[in-house]
Amino acid sequence: MRPAVFLDRDGVLNTVIYRDGRPASPRGLEEFVLEPGAPEALARLRDAGWLLFVVTNQPDISRGLLQPSILAAMHRELARCLPLDEILACPHDDADGCTCRKPRPGMLLDLARRWRVSLDRSFMIGDQDRDMQCGRAAGCATIQLARPYNTGQGADHRVACLDAAVTLVLGAEFSDPRRTQLHGDRVHGPLAAGD
Repeated sequence: MRPAVFLDRDGVLNTVIYRDGRPASPRGLEEFVLEPGAPEALARLRDAGWLLFVVTNQPDISRGLLQPSILAAMHRELARCLPLDEILACPHDDADGCTCRKPRPGMLLDLARRWRVSLDRSFMIGDQDRDMQCGRAAGCATIQLARPYNTGQGADHRVACLDAAVTLVLGAEFSDPRRTQLHGDRVHGPLAAGD
C-alpha cells in the first residue's frame, strides 16, 4: 500500500476563470492555463515517490457547456506537463446523484482500490470546501489552498500555495497525518493579500 496525493484541478493546477464574480472551470483551451510553479511542485512529490492523481468535478459536461473532446484535450495537456499517474473527472451535476461528484469520495475510493493506495497516509489538496469534505470522507488528510472564495473550515491545513502544500506533505509524519503541522498553527506560509 502506497500513499498518494489527490489534487483538485481548477484553482490548484490551473487558473480558475471568474464568471459573474464566481470561480469556474475553463471551457476552452484558450482559458486553460497552468498555475505558475505547478510542474516544479509536483516534480518534488514525484521525486519523493508519491502517487499523484487529479480528481476534478466537471459538471459543465452534463450542462452542455463543455465538449468532452475539449476536456480530453485539457487533460492531455495536464498529463504532458505534469508527472501524474491518472486523471479522473466527474462529468455529473448535483441532480445526477452520482457517487463520484465531490464532496462524495467516489473518485478517491476508486483510485485507492485500483492503485492500492493507503488512504490514511494520503492527502487531498484542493481550493474548494467540497474538496476538503471529499478528502475527509475518504480518510485522507486535507490541505486547502487559501483563496478569497473558500472558508478554510473543515481543512486539516490551510496554505498559501501549491508549493507550500507540497512542503507540508513532504514533512508529514504518518502517526496521525491530520494532526501533522509544521509551524504550530493551521495556516502555513504567507497568505496573499486579501486572502
